Amino acid sequence: MKTILVVDDELGSAEVLSLILEEEGYRAFCAVNGRQALVQARDVVPDLVIVDFMMPLMNGAEFSRELRADPQFTATRIILNSGLPEAAIREQFEGYDAFLRKPFKVETLLDLVQGFIGR
Repeated sequence: MKTILVVDDELGSAEVLSLILEEEGYRAFCAVNGRQALVQARDVVPDLVIVDFMMPLMNGAEFSRELRADPQFTATRIILNSGLPEAAIREQFEGYDAFLRKPFKVETLLDLVQGFIGR
């Protein structure tokens, strides 16, 4: 079973998205900031991370840079999402696999997830 880590400081949003992913047949875990997500990632070694850009303690770009620097996560795909335009995000970090601008359609996200890691 493929594992996905959902990182968003809006816990309710992360939990809802995790439930949707579990209904689709994935194992899903949540974290509410980048620091917590790094700890969680080392525990569960996700196939994919869906990470919000704007978060306290460690934002999505900082988290993603840390994740990419760890050889354990070379195969982990990253979907970065934000209400900001993608150009603003790319100024801080370019190493993600896909970008979704909030609000996004769940179907669009599920298509990306399936394309990256299958079912």
